[in-house]
Amino acid sequence: MRVFKDRSRAFDLEEFLRKPLFAHLATVEDDMPKDSPLWFHWEKGCIWMIADPSYDRFSRRVEKHSKCAIGIVDFVHLTGKVLHAGFRGSSTVEPFDQALAKRLLTRYVGSNEENWDPRFKQLNDQNQLVCFFPDTVVIRDQSFTPSNSFNK
Repeated sequence: MRVFKDRSRAFDLEEFLRKPLFAHLATVEDDMPKDSPLWFHWEKGCIWMIADPSYDRFSRRVEKHSKCAIGIVDFVHLTGKVLHAGFRGSSTVEPFDQALAKRLLTRYVGSNEENWDPRFKQLNDQNQLVCFFPDTVVIRDQSFTPSNSFNK
């Protein structure tokens, strides 16, 4: 993966990808762009996402057109923090792996499965994993000095 960054406005990509942020997966269907906000897990140089083929359409789009993009932003309006990573690459649809899915979900809903929303407890081999292989990533700290209007 080639990483493009401005040294003065860069940040630690590995640390960023450990945060429970949303990834926006951009795919194509019928020559139209589609965006899917998803939870993700960064492992072994790939971004992993859970798909339910009975509900989610993004895995079907990936099967037809593997080239896609992912944008991830860490934004805090009160502090002016804006960290952005934009990935370009391709994805594949993979069989469901319960252990990988658990690692992904633990980042967002905690390690105590008893407290998980029932939807996450019921994942099984009917689900899929989408694996995104980045070719390039652009990282940039676009933080700004916030106005005081939020503090009033």
